[in-house]
Amino acid sequence: MSLRITPLTDPAHGAHSRRLAWLASDTDSAPLGTAFLRLFDGGQEHLAELTLHVHPVERRKGVGSRLLDAAVAAARDNGRRCVITQAESGSAGDHFLPARAFRKVLTLRFARLPLADVDATALAAVVERPHPGYRLASWQGTVPDALARTFAASRRAMDDMPMDDTDHGTVAWDVDRVRAAAKAVEQRGDELHTVVAIDTRDGSIAGFTELVVPGDGTGDGQHYGTGVLPEHRGHGLGRWMKAESIRQAHERCPDIGGLLTDTADSNTHMRHISDSLGYVPTHTTLQYQLDL
Repeated sequence: MSLRITPLTDPAHGAHSRRLAWLASDTDSAPLGTAFLRLFDGGQEHLAELTLHVHPVERRKGVGSRLLDAAVAAARDNGRRCVITQAESGSAGDHFLPARAFRKVLTLRFARLPLADVDATALAAVVERPHPGYRLASWQGTVPDALARTFAASRRAMDDMPMDDTDHGTVAWDVDRVRAAAKAVEQRGDELHTVVAIDTRDGSIAGFTELVVPGDGTGDGQHYGTGVLPEHRGHGLGRWMKAESIRQAHERCPDIGGLLTDTADSNTHMRHISDSLGYVPTHTTLQYQLDL
């Protein structure tokens, strides 16, 4: 099969990453597939993240392999030591990637909480249960200036999250980065909701959970990170914050259908929190890594 791989100009650059793109097309310029490669910085300069799609009727014709070759070559040229990508369990990608020397490094379990099924009374009981020494606070969009520095510092709560064999690195967070992340959500038309647990002794943030809601108020919301600093673990803060995030979504976003979450299979603690709050498993995705 004769095909052409064309590099594209991709405007989806972030404050701490940039993205390369390629289009596969046939001799008549009909599109066959695409590949995107995100290159990170700020503690992940070694890493590239691949997203590759081939039209179902064009598979098994070498399109995916050609796109992959272009992306891997670019990763090497940019000094990356590994490429990661995801494929749903049992999918075409799940068969394609191991045949191209990718190895499975992480299993992600996805779950959904239908908001119509939320027991508001039971949820309120979780939120209102006292947690001596802590209080909850929340905001929409960018972190308030008064909490910006301690919020950035609290992001290290994610440094030891279970990533199994993934060469994930450690993301370097500062005030500019947390503001840039919130701005990126806003610019694409969505809303970022953040709930934090504050240590009442010194006013510092002990943990956080983030939820992104579609800007039009419909569809499903997506949980982002939830983390508690190591020195504050063992007090039930993770479940407390997530319950408050659900409560707020249930009250403020009546047309949202549900909330989505994904958790490493090995992160049994966070999976237990989601299970206890009513999340229902939906599917499994496998993360693959190619070492360069």
